[in-house]
Amino acid sequence: MFDIPRIQDADLKDKLVLVRVDHNVAKEHMIKDPFRIDKTFGTLFNILSKGGKLILMSHVGRPKDKKTGKIDMNSKFDVKPIVDYLYNKLFTRFIVPDFKEDKENGGYIGIDTGVNLLIKRLRRGEIDGIYLPNIRWFKGEEAQGLDAEKLGEQLAGLADVFVNDAFGSWQPHTSTIRVTEHLPSYAGYLMQHEIENLDQIYNPNHPMLAIIAGAKFDTKIGPLNSLLEKVDYLMMGGVIYNAYLSVKYNIEIKGIAAQEIKIAKEFYELSKKYPGKLIEPPFIVESDTLKGKIKGKYRKHDVRKLKSGAKLNYVLDIHESSFDVPEIRDIVLGAKSIFVNAVMGFTPPFWEGTKKMYSLIDENKKANKMYGGGDTLQELRSLLPGKYIKAVDDPNYYFFSGGGTILKAIHEGKVTGLAPVRALIDNKQQLED
Repeated sequence: MFDIPRIQDADLKDKLVLVRVDHNVAKEHMIKDPFRIDKTFGTLFNILSKGGKLILMSHVGRPKDKKTGKIDMNSKFDVKPIVDYLYNKLFTRFIVPDFKEDKENGGYIGIDTGVNLLIKRLRRGEIDGIYLPNIRWFKGEEAQGLDAEKLGEQLAGLADVFVNDAFGSWQPHTSTIRVTEHLPSYAGYLMQHEIENLDQIYNPNHPMLAIIAGAKFDTKIGPLNSLLEKVDYLMMGGVIYNAYLSVKYNIEIKGIAAQEIKIAKEFYELSKKYPGKLIEPPFIVESDTLKGKIKGKYRKHDVRKLKSGAKLNYVLDIHESSFDVPEIRDIVLGAKSIFVNAVMGFTPPFWEGTKKMYSLIDENKKANKMYGGGDTLQELRSLLPGKYIKAVDDPNYYFFSGGGTILKAIHEGKVTGLAPVRALIDNKQQLED
């Protein structure tokens, strides 16, 4: 692995250690899959075993309105379910401090001196640890300029050492890059492990199949273009696949924005340069409503037989029979590397296509099977719990904690293209100079 500063090389005895984690698993006050939390335990135990004291921070959801800039302080974005989970799992109680709110735009103005008493108690060993409120509740987290600089300095002022173990948080936000400008900074075990396993994607066994789904083409177009160049086969699902089908077959599917169609046209033209790489599941499920799978209000179509100009309601799944098509089965079962960042249907009501796809992938016992993304892992665990449990200890499976990060790393072509990783390397170079 390239020269990244590692937590195992850090002196942590009696140090306050600020750890950026990706515990973004709480939705509507509940944790359905604690996978991302559990994956950080190795780093947390290591810090404690070396005599360090923990200050944790993570984002939860997207509380900031991109149009207005206002930050939603609704409790659905609270870290409380995560703190409760850590206590029930580790019997370690983290205290969540409170800060001054911006009454006009929402969110916290910054980290004020009210936290000093907790810091003193933590140094004296009177409390187990501190868990900062949702880091995206601080107005400087996703900002630039002075607000970001101030928050970076304030976060660094809490601790003696910084550890980044949030591989799933690739955005160049204050908590992932600016703290490294002020503190000795290291990669946690999860971060290191994820980077090492990225080599299976950068240097895969061929043939390689990538399966990508999503709601918006604009967030996926860069990685999809890169994947077309790199992999042997690419399969899509979700709204991005619907947009692609709309363009290729000249059909109209309800709910697809004009901008998505525009990007899909560009992608379709690019795909012509790679004949045979795009795998098209032919059977789709149309629904008259988004309210659920209601009898008499959904139907199966063979997209190849639809007439040009046909108008469909919502397409909410790839029909499970698509994965019985011999050509598709042969590609999935013949692949030596499979990367999956995909839920094929509008779950929970439309789950059959996703389950059939995951089951078919599991039939391939020889391939390196790599899954990434919270929703992807959650559906695998929900739909195939027995296979999921076995897969956790199967050397042919690897579960990445961040699907979006993997796609970003694929698009960049190297892991050092990820800003938080680059920030750790730069920090080490500054300390050595």
